[in-house]
Amino acid sequence: MPLDLNTDIKYVNGVGPRKATLLNNDFKIFTVEDFIYHFPYKYIDRTKFYQICDLDANMPYIQLKGKIINFEKQKTKSKSILTAKFIDTTGGMDLVWFKGEKWILENIRTGIEYIIFGKPTVFNNKLNMSHPEIEEVEKYESGLNASLHGQYNTSEKMKENFLNSKAIQKIQQFIFKEIYGKVPETLPQYMIQKLFLMPINEALLTIHFPKDAETLSKAQYRIKFEELFFIQLNILKQKISRKENCQGYILKKENDNYTAKLFNQIPFSLTSAQIRVLQEIRKDVTSGKQMNRLLQGDVGSGKTLVALLSMLMAIDNGFQACIMAPTEILAQQHFVTITEAAKNLEIKIKLLTGSSKKSERKIISDELLNGELQILIGTHALIEDNVVFKNLGFVVIDEQHRFGVAQRAKLWKKSLNPPHILVMTATPIPRTLAMTVYGDLEISVIDELPPGRKPVKTLHFFEGSRLKVYGFIRRQIEEGRQIYIVYPLIEESETLDYKHLDEGVEIITETFPAPKYVTSVVHGRMKPADKEFGMKLFVSGKAHILVATTVIEVGVNVPNASVMIIESAERFGLSQLHQLRGRVGRGADQSYCVLMTGPKLSDDGKKRIETMVSTSDGFEIAEIDMHLRGPGDIEGTQQSGVPFELKLADLVKDTKILQYSRDIAEKILNHDPDLSKPNNQLLVKQLNKIANAKESWRKIS
Repeated sequence: MPLDLNTDIKYVNGVGPRKATLLNNDFKIFTVEDFIYHFPYKYIDRTKFYQICDLDANMPYIQLKGKIINFEKQKTKSKSILTAKFIDTTGGMDLVWFKGEKWILENIRTGIEYIIFGKPTVFNNKLNMSHPEIEEVEKYESGLNASLHGQYNTSEKMKENFLNSKAIQKIQQFIFKEIYGKVPETLPQYMIQKLFLMPINEALLTIHFPKDAETLSKAQYRIKFEELFFIQLNILKQKISRKENCQGYILKKENDNYTAKLFNQIPFSLTSAQIRVLQEIRKDVTSGKQMNRLLQGDVGSGKTLVALLSMLMAIDNGFQACIMAPTEILAQQHFVTITEAAKNLEIKIKLLTGSSKKSERKIISDELLNGELQILIGTHALIEDNVVFKNLGFVVIDEQHRFGVAQRAKLWKKSLNPPHILVMTATPIPRTLAMTVYGDLEISVIDELPPGRKPVKTLHFFEGSRLKVYGFIRRQIEEGRQIYIVYPLIEESETLDYKHLDEGVEIITETFPAPKYVTSVVHGRMKPADKEFGMKLFVSGKAHILVATTVIEVGVNVPNASVMIIESAERFGLSQLHQLRGRVGRGADQSYCVLMTGPKLSDDGKKRIETMVSTSDGFEIAEIDMHLRGPGDIEGTQQSGVPFELKLADLVKDTKILQYSRDIAEKILNHDPDLSKPNNQLLVKQLNKIANAKESWRKIS
């Protein structure tokens, strides 16, 4: 049966139904096309052959050429072991198999010259090699061989069914002998020539069977460029389409001029960054097109005030506005902050959360419908079906990565026409992720803190300095300050050797005894009422110390709290550490963040702690965090809608290719926004293929 790209993988020579099921389940490989895009994760130089007399157990994976002269089976109580005597011109060694002996005895013969590949080891003072890759010299020399041999990811079940890296390479050989030259080109010829890109057939073959490192690099560049280019083309094309086709409310008219009133009443000057962002938003909402803007700003940079002034632009024009936050604590914080800021404006603002009483919900529902309620602040409760606005014109979504796209879509649809959307995050997003995950949004950045704010001093102490830290806490409390102490776990773990809150509460209450010191406790397993009581005790200033888990990561604003102690700080990611540090430094006093760790830190743990101590720049921290963890682990990116899975490109390592691919995509769309020209039809075809593979939610911020 002749192969093509759509051939079911089970019909390929060397696969069959059983192995096909493993490929389906473990790697989502269903067709020949899926299989050829299963790329090696690394390469081993197979140009050098070693001799047995030169081997020792400290060597990495190596290859030898020689013959098997005999086999011997040994049986123990629990298993059967197969050994073979392998020789070359300089000596002999044992090859050992603990499983798969039936296949070995049926397929491997004595007296034939083989190439074996594996790691030499020593057992009972004898040199051996366990489960080596083995291939006849004659077959090896007639195959699609390369100086660099690709190593493929497999699973344990695949290995048990003789589908290891070598087996995958053999299947790739068979496929490429059949289909080379038949893979349709995915980029227009003018791009390949102008950008000096390797043709697709040559690139795919080279990645699997590279002749040398330079050619491999060119082939990898071709695939990486293509992956990143189509992401950017998809994002930018939809951005253009939304701008052209998505009409928005024009917020020019200023009846009561609430925006100007508040602006004039603020008892401090806005930062130049806040003013710049407000001008960007004003330009959007007066354009007649729907605004879709991401607002990035560190904790304490003044995003909430910018959001309020923006919502007032809608209220000035007779529309309603809302803010959706991921937690009740954050929603309540927004409610308190916005109500206080707008107290002289005579506008109606209400809070709706899961804890809101039925009677309150009824009043809110009635006032929303008749237009009397102008700003609604809340949690997921805002997207319930019975929450109906009269004329919603402006939506703010805070910490939007914590909401699923379907949840954001529900809020987006609560308006007759698309409302203006402002999504906010206090988690700075690395530039490369911003270009991909949020590439269809306009991006605003508040990159300066309000005047008078002192940078938080960050200190690192090992467990041995605990008494010194407790002395520091006492002095801060005597000066009238309050203290956060955050733990990674609520209770003791059998597997993780980290400090936990239960133990911490005992130690803290013993070290800082009542009635002189008051300690409050908040964690995620507490009943909402108990949690609220614990928070109120601290917020009101009645508690000196708040012992908590990361439930206080966002939405807690206590200007008098000047010290953040983070226990087992090595347990937290950089993003979390930065968010927790942002809970202090909100008043005029000098604030401190103390990172407590055990004596043994991993290399990544050291890097995180060093980064926190050396910088408070959220964007620098975000870049380092992405380099440490990779883009797939950064908050929000798992559900963010990158158009397809990256097979080869890496958002951390390939930033230059990403920027270049975006520039090329922009140039193409500047000349042909609809991609309607004949030489761009191949691009349209590829975009349609991507769209069919994964439904896009791009229109929803």
